[in-house]
Amino acid sequence: MIRINLVLLLAVVISALYLVGVQYESRRLFTELDKARADSRRLETEFGRLQVAKREQATSARVQQLARDKLQMRQVTPAITSYVTYTAPATKAAAEAPVPTKGAE
Repeated sequence: MIRINLVLLLAVVISALYLVGVQYESRRLFTELDKARADSRRLETEFGRLQVAKREQATSARVQQLARDKLQMRQVTPAITSYVTYTAPATKAAAEAPVPTKGAE
């Protein structure tokens, strides 16, 4: 009878220790989950802020200001427009070559 009581006592102690370990692991995982949710909320907030900043940076007024300030670009006006035309250089071989006519072969 004492053996059965000792075996049962040992089983109760082992199951109690196992239960404490499982509860500890459960609390640790819950804490980890809570931290992950907080990080997720923080990252979502930061993502929204970055999206707003991205839209702000891409406005046409900002692009024009950067083009003016950093690239020294300016608005096109007829007064500052230069038109470049291309004329083929005359070569000696092209000037000496006979021009074929339609009827002559």
